[in-house]
Amino acid sequence: MQSFADLSEEITSCIRCSRLIDYCREVAVIKKKMYLHDEYWGKPVPGFGDPAAKILIVGLAPAAHGANRTGRMFTGDGMDGMGASDFLASALYRSGYANKPTSRYSGDGFELQGVFMTSIVRCAPPGNKPMRSEIDNCSSFLHVELDLLKHLRIIIPVGKLAFDQILKVLGERGAVIPTPRPKFGHGEIINLGDEFPRLLTSYHPSRQNTQTGRLTPDMFDSIFCIARDNLNLS
Repeated sequence: MQSFADLSEEITSCIRCSRLIDYCREVAVIKKKMYLHDEYWGKPVPGFGDPAAKILIVGLAPAAHGANRTGRMFTGDGMDGMGASDFLASALYRSGYANKPTSRYSGDGFELQGVFMTSIVRCAPPGNKPMRSEIDNCSSFLHVELDLLKHLRIIIPVGKLAFDQILKVLGERGAVIPTPRPKFGHGEIINLGDEFPRLLTSYHPSRQNTQTGRLTPDMFDSIFCIARDNLNLS
């Protein structure tokens, strides 16, 4: 079986999706004005966190000027404290799953305890909209992560696309998806049987959600309270 180090190397060297690879490299050259002096990562981004995690957070894809710049999942998406990375980091810190409330750059000392973070697509997609074929091309990486995360008991997909893909991947692994098929909503628990982690759904901590009030800090905190309660009960 692969190790996390082997998987990270395989992910970062992946060139399966030419459209995404070209876009990541283009963004790394053109850059954003506020990051003009930064050296961009500009390639696929591996997962990040505690190898002994009981909780897996699954997002959509690296942000063009976030993880595609920093090389670490959910890191550097807005240095004003209002981006998805800091919104997530602060919630993890308040719930005791992170050692600090900000996730700004690789090497900033941010660490996770009991949590691993990944995404269904490992390259930043143009317009933040990956194609179905690109999502499928990355599914093997998610399968390996699920194999490696031996203590996993809860999966938190943030956003509907992540939710749809994790259901698909778990179905491929033998999980029986309930009928009618579960619908995506915030704070829903979905039990797929004793052999599989429970799903706990959440809105994505994007600016579109957090600055419109669709996802508030209290709502996000409740997700990790539910996760902890479920871990204590099981």
